[in-house]
Amino acid sequence: MRRLLAFTLGGVLLAGIVHIVVVFLVPYFARNDAWAVVRGFAADGKFQLLPASNLPGTALPGLDPEMIEAVCPFSLGEKPLRVRAALPDDFWSIAVFDRRGRNVYSLNDRAAEGSDLDLIVLTPVQMAKLRTDPPASLDTAIVVVLDLGEGFVLLRVFVPGPAHVPAIVSALKAADCAAEL
Repeated sequence: MRRLLAFTLGGVLLAGIVHIVVVFLVPYFARNDAWAVVRGFAADGKFQLLPASNLPGTALPGLDPEMIEAVCPFSLGEKPLRVRAALPDDFWSIAVFDRRGRNVYSLNDRAAEGSDLDLIVLTPVQMAKLRTDPPASLDTAIVVVLDLGEGFVLLRVFVPGPAHVPAIVSALKAADCAAEL
């Protein structure tokens, strides 16, 4: 009977210690979500190149070393987001993520049928307002209606060889991630 009581008390004590450790670790993991990492790299409305994933201590491990990536956080609170870029003819892709880091939309060069990207991301309310008086530039854009407030856009371009890196980097730096239609 004493042995059973000792094991029970030991189990309760161990469970209490594990519970306390987990509770103290929650704020650490909550601050280091995808949104916090992206916000550390870039500001709203501007693409920022991500560091190469082969660097030690990089904040974003696991990125494809054959790609160069740029990220742009955004908020759809007041205005829609328009992404424009003149990208190389090699493979590229764009993905829209919500604040929690879940992919809510993606597109690549083959689906966009060309190397010029013109993507508009807006909420259903913004789309309803836009339908009343659509701008002429809307005809050539890819329009994506998403029910989200904040998120980030990840633009990725394949690097076929080292000689292509300067052109890809300049194309990503020239990419526009603004809230103007």
